[in-house]
Amino acid sequence: MKKQIIACLFLFVALFTHAQTNTVPDSVYLIQDSVLIPTKSGISISAIIVRKKTNTKPLPALLFYTTYYQGAGDANAGKRSADRDYVGIVAYARGIRTDLKHYAPYEHEATDVYDIIDWISKQSWCNGSVGMFSGSYTGFAQWSTVKNIHSALKTIVPQVAVMPGYDTPLENNVELNLGLYWPNDNIYKREAIRRSLPFEWFEKGTAWKNMDSLAGNRNAIFQKWLQHPAYDQYWSSMVPTPAEYAHINIPVLTTTGYYDGSQISALQYFKLHTKYNSNANHYVVIGPYDHWGGQRRPALNLMGYLIDSVANVSMMELAYEWLDHILKNKPKPALLKNKINYQVMGSNEWKHVATLQQMNNDTLTFYLHKRSLVKQKQATAAYQLQTVDFKDRKTENNFFVPQLIMDSLDAGNGLIFSTPVFEKEFAINGSFTGNLFASINKKDMDVSLALYEQMPDGKYFYLTRYIGRASYAKNNAQRQLLQPNKKESIPFTNTRFVSRKISKGSRLVIVLNVNKHPFEIINYGSGKPVAEETIKDAGAPLQIKWHNSSYIKVPVWVY
Repeated sequence: MKKQIIACLFLFVALFTHAQTNTVPDSVYLIQDSVLIPTKSGISISAIIVRKKTNTKPLPALLFYTTYYQGAGDANAGKRSADRDYVGIVAYARGIRTDLKHYAPYEHEATDVYDIIDWISKQSWCNGSVGMFSGSYTGFAQWSTVKNIHSALKTIVPQVAVMPGYDTPLENNVELNLGLYWPNDNIYKREAIRRSLPFEWFEKGTAWKNMDSLAGNRNAIFQKWLQHPAYDQYWSSMVPTPAEYAHINIPVLTTTGYYDGSQISALQYFKLHTKYNSNANHYVVIGPYDHWGGQRRPALNLMGYLIDSVANVSMMELAYEWLDHILKNKPKPALLKNKINYQVMGSNEWKHVATLQQMNNDTLTFYLHKRSLVKQKQATAAYQLQTVDFKDRKTENNFFVPQLIMDSLDAGNGLIFSTPVFEKEFAINGSFTGNLFASINKKDMDVSLALYEQMPDGKYFYLTRYIGRASYAKNNAQRQLLQPNKKESIPFTNTRFVSRKISKGSRLVIVLNVNKHPFEIINYGSGKPVAEETIKDAGAPLQIKWHNSSYIKVPVWVY
């Protein structure tokens, strides 16, 4: 998780650095920089418009909308589109490159992008057709603008799209330190936060909400987001409603990766779109990619895992092939053989199905009993006891994956549960879910549940992880505190999708834990707003009885 968050922080610096490798001389382009596009709000949007001088007739326009300004190299995002005989537009979120006082992340895309598209569609160099593409914040902006679709918008390609409040700056209602670092580095462009800050915060035991003060600068964006720990109207209003999803009839291509920090949101958009619009023309491509690989070129060596050769697919090139298909009537990309296209790690092949349900022909259910994952629910109730002393800062309960493949498993003071060795190979296809039953002596906790394959050679392959706040497990919009010392149900469904061939002789392993480390918020369980809690709220050590009625469900394809 730490690696995913850090990757998000520096992603767009890398993106524009990569873009600056364009070797075509500027003399072939008509570049208009700092164009001000009017909006109904009265706040103009700064934009760059790029055309090839040889293109004198109106063309389709491709809009790359971004919240990041990295310098003169930003124009290369427009040049890439111009090179493919489009008009390339780079438009910045309100306040970026103009007056930062107008900047409010995620809050105005639904109206501002509509006005940008309206302006583009009326220019003499545009043939009336507009497409949008690219990822992360840019992916979110595309979903926000289709709340009210402009008639000129013909397709969107939201790649590794975030969903505010759903996966960032919170994941399953657990605040991430991305909420502090992202505005500091990318919006305010202040001096990088010192590396020692998380450790200072951990040692002092101060409130999470005071992290910005500890860093030395008040961070207004960070503070605003902390006011919304639930997935409330503030967050949900930024993306389509069920009725709005039902009216999204333009073609959509989503790309993401198994190790993309924004994957749960990218797929949630797909699930909601297809749920509320039975005729949704929506394709998904997902493979062994991180946040970068899910929108640009994949890492051939992904955190120590050498991806299958068939997975070496440029998501940026795929996006342009899709745009050519929709806007220029060219053939559909060959990879898109069905609505869901996924690469099974370890098989060197892509699979193609019409629905998420068609990916599986079985579900494996395992109960957590005596440090084992067993297939049968036990007739006799039992539990595993875990104790976490939040006052003790010499030990940590943590989660850290330095590589996808590891010689040994660091449980981070959590509990390890393992299946017996599998006698036949199968594939995991999808997101594991389950229900944890626990009794605790406090009112809340943040649960961490990581899933691994222990391979026949004894090494561990990291598959995926769930992180979530127990008090929001049943309803992410309404906090329901746990009753101390009462057996409570903690269901979890919002986990990352993964597809991997599991070898004969392997076993599945989970590490069950709670958070107590420098890199994620600490939920002390007092029942107060978690961001306001300090080490003074720790009280007695957390005592958890993990009951053996707890289970996980793993979607599989049995060969």
